[in-house]
Amino acid sequence: MMNPGLFSGNKSVNSVKVSFRIPYFTQWGQSLLVCGSVRVLGSWNVKKGVLLSPTHQGGELIWGGSITVPRGFQCQYSYYVVDDNKNVLRWEMGKKRELILPEGIPSGQEIEFRDLWQTGSDALPFRSAFRDVIFRQSWNLSDATVGVNHINFEPEGESIMVQFKICCPNIEKDTSIYVIGSNTKLGQWKVESGLKLSYFSESVWKAECVMQRSDFPIKYRYGKYDRSGNFSIESGPNREVSTNSSRNEAKCIFLSDGMMRETPWRGAGVAIPMFSVRSESDLGVGEFLDLKLLVDWAVASGFHLVQLLPINDTSVHGMWWDSYPYSSLSVFALHPLYLRVQALSENISEEIKKEIEKAKQQLDGKDVDYEATMATKLSIAKKVFTREKDLILNSSSFQEFFSENEGWLKPYAAFCFLRDFFETSDRSQWGRFAHYSEDKLEKLVSKDSLHYEIICFHYYVQYHLHLQLSEAAEYARTKGVILKGDLPIGVDRNSVDTWVYPNLFRMNTSTGAPPDYFDKNGQNWGFPTYNWEEMSKDNYGWWRARLTQMAKYFTAYRIDHILGFFRIWELPDHAVTGLVGKFRPSIPLSQEELEREGIWDFNRLSRPYIKQELLQEKFGAAWTFVATTFLKEFDKNCYEFKEDSNTEKKIASKLKTCAESSLLLESEEKLRRSLFDLSQNIVLIRDPEDPRKFYPRFNLEDTSSFQDLDDHSKNVLKRLYYDYYFCRQENLWRQNALKTLPVLLNSSDMLACGEDLGLIPSCVHPVCPLCFP
Repeated sequence: MMNPGLFSGNKSVNSVKVSFRIPYFTQWGQSLLVCGSVRVLGSWNVKKGVLLSPTHQGGELIWGGSITVPRGFQCQYSYYVVDDNKNVLRWEMGKKRELILPEGIPSGQEIEFRDLWQTGSDALPFRSAFRDVIFRQSWNLSDATVGVNHINFEPEGESIMVQFKICCPNIEKDTSIYVIGSNTKLGQWKVESGLKLSYFSESVWKAECVMQRSDFPIKYRYGKYDRSGNFSIESGPNREVSTNSSRNEAKCIFLSDGMMRETPWRGAGVAIPMFSVRSESDLGVGEFLDLKLLVDWAVASGFHLVQLLPINDTSVHGMWWDSYPYSSLSVFALHPLYLRVQALSENISEEIKKEIEKAKQQLDGKDVDYEATMATKLSIAKKVFTREKDLILNSSSFQEFFSENEGWLKPYAAFCFLRDFFETSDRSQWGRFAHYSEDKLEKLVSKDSLHYEIICFHYYVQYHLHLQLSEAAEYARTKGVILKGDLPIGVDRNSVDTWVYPNLFRMNTSTGAPPDYFDKNGQNWGFPTYNWEEMSKDNYGWWRARLTQMAKYFTAYRIDHILGFFRIWELPDHAVTGLVGKFRPSIPLSQEELEREGIWDFNRLSRPYIKQELLQEKFGAAWTFVATTFLKEFDKNCYEFKEDSNTEKKIASKLKTCAESSLLLESEEKLRRSLFDLSQNIVLIRDPEDPRKFYPRFNLEDTSSFQDLDDHSKNVLKRLYYDYYFCRQENLWRQNALKTLPVLLNSSDMLACGEDLGLIPSCVHPVCPLCFP
């Protein structure tokens, strides 16, 4: 690649003119721009890129522009749709384009690059799911005819050189690519006389031929010619290349025709939790090596994809509820539950083998005994580790694994040690280790520490999990089966990640989903929400590291709750339900805005609205018990919660105490639900970080607090409610997604799949085509 600083656009005797031409329909106020890796194209600064000019040709809008460059010029470039201020509105998908001027182009010539806009489907074949699995070559394309980047062409008279280029990722052995067309150089639609293309790289095929101006316009198509002599022509209408009548136009036309138009690949698969992939070899639960049997079954069934639920370590509590796969202890560590202890060593003692067989019989039930299986596997693994720790830890394979993963592996091992030592994952109980630091970490994992062997045991388990999952993943690739992972939206509040990177999380909040048809109280998942502003400072390095780690094993992944990358439903950490939340980010209702609309009694609207008649209606004869236990009367027949009962978590805790003391007159569950309803009887949620900002409570019209308002206030609040949830946030959420999602998608070459349900903003559908195929 030439140094972009060597040339700034000045003409010289040894220069050529490069023109860009691309058909693309824009809307009013939009333009196309080309930007690239060299100074003359803006050095990837879109504001300094080259604006293209539009012309109408037939039924197409063609954008064109040109630059003057030296012979032998090379660069990368892409097209962008921009507004009048060169703000990017959308961009091409896929890899950057390569512009490499062939040797042999005479000085003073004009070379025209005719491109097609690259869509998401154009990028698919270069994702590992297709490149390394579905379209994995059963033969080496280096055996094909490989072209060279040299053109011997001296333009004479009316001659024009045309280079044809097509991308064809799915091609069988001994198959050639041809272009046939309407003139004699392209065989007049006869394949035996057509133009054979040569393979260059990354599924790209090229060929050149010299045409006469009188040959244009030329209609053509690409096709495959296999070893049996069968020719399959691409689908769709004929392609066409034409020239203008001017004699001063390009003598060289480089066509970039995108993908060969074929019937899109289609495949089916199965989604399954890892713990359900059972075999006769496993110990109480599905194991990574069992995936090989699942892959064989998938192949026999005609499936091409196996999707797993999350497989990261979730052992936060040491209890059965750790089996929930979406609440990870670490987003990098694999779950020890899926370890095959028999594969830890080739020299397992007979005593341990008998122990394994006995455990298999005890744990081989219909249901997974999570706690017993975890305890058994870790116990056996420790015995094997004790016998061969020096051999493994000193091996070159382990040293390589440790070197590549120590950034997350050392904090993970230290966390596991502290969790077990203090018998809790709640780091607030860890004394001086409650707050993470590099110095403390290095002391914890030091070879001189008394517990170094415990630390190494966690290294050892992760190393073998890596080996076993890698073996299964490679097996799936060779069998043509995509192994698809799952990227959970959250992490457990008491996780390695929140310990090491507390600045990346809003620890006083909780993640969930607003009410929907499935749950009128919404959902509260308990995960802290993300501090996206802090994450952006290193270009979302934590996310990029997660995807890089996943890509070691998977060729595709599901983005759990993709709406969370537009906005998240954020709740206070004292909430139990998911009802009284707000979207983050979002534009709130300001106090000034509300006052202009005649809304002024903010305490009335943002505090639980509890009247005596409501208590009597809700609790009947028990209302006096509820009022004296949980509430206090601040005005005649008007109540508010006591300090020890003014959040959902406090209510639940106090009810539990009352139940243990046999003070409750009704069921604890019924009282809890009714008291929660009281606490949620509000119209506006006051921002805890700015008391002059408010958010409309979801389904506010259902509350008696709203129903008791005057008609003017009702009408204003209904209008502002609709504006908050369905109008004013759209551009903000669009911009938020366009900042975060491209970083994720470009962090690896896995195939990304977004998934979600519920309240979907209108900005989602326009954004997703910019990020996904």
